[in-house]
Amino acid sequence: MKIGENIAVEFNDFSKNYTNDMIGCVPHYRSLISSFTTNLPFNFNPTSILDLGSGNGNVTAQLLTCFPNASYTLVDASADMIQLCGSRFKGYDVSYANTYFNQFLFEEEKYDFIVAGMSLHHCDELEKQAIFKSTYASLKKGGLFSCSDLMINKTDPEHAKILIAWEEFVNTNFSDGQKWAWLMEHYNAFDKPTDYLVQIAWMKTAGFTTVQIPFKEDYWIHLQAIK
Repeated sequence: MKIGENIAVEFNDFSKNYTNDMIGCVPHYRSLISSFTTNLPFNFNPTSILDLGSGNGNVTAQLLTCFPNASYTLVDASADMIQLCGSRFKGYDVSYANTYFNQFLFEEEKYDFIVAGMSLHHCDELEKQAIFKSTYASLKKGGLFSCSDLMINKTDPEHAKILIAWEEFVNTNFSDGQKWAWLMEHYNAFDKPTDYLVQIAWMKTAGFTTVQIPFKEDYWIHLQAIK
């Protein structure tokens, strides 16, 4: 499987077996997704939710189990992913934006809950900082921003160990080695992970007063920030 010319084309191809591929390629994927509905504040009942980098809608599907009557906005650069979500969420209050994060209009104080599941690693450091500022401004007071991702710099001395464990995990699920080879092509071409402590500092600079770590296995992490 060859990588695409940009991230949108890449995920148009990846959409065909997205959930199975994510489970088999991302360590702790189920826990990283379920973290969006665990450890929430008592009586937290969002009515407006923004999903940044929705993919095929796995995070939104998780949220719908708890908040079926909320209004959702799903943002993704892949037209195929948006189409999959459109079919998946018929009957729910869901709107869609087929665009990149830096082209999306973040309206002020519109959302109670903003989520990003395995999507922010596609953004460089300046883009992440801009997104944290935009999410803070776009949340209502008391709102939450939650994200799950791999959170370690590629230059970190621990990164090589992460890759060894990651390769073993993927090859256990896809024994021919082709999936790992494609994954590393994608990772080298498109992914820009950032250390979680750095991201927490950026969130606080953006205005978030409290940032928690509800889930952490090595550098596979879920962060939750409160406005």
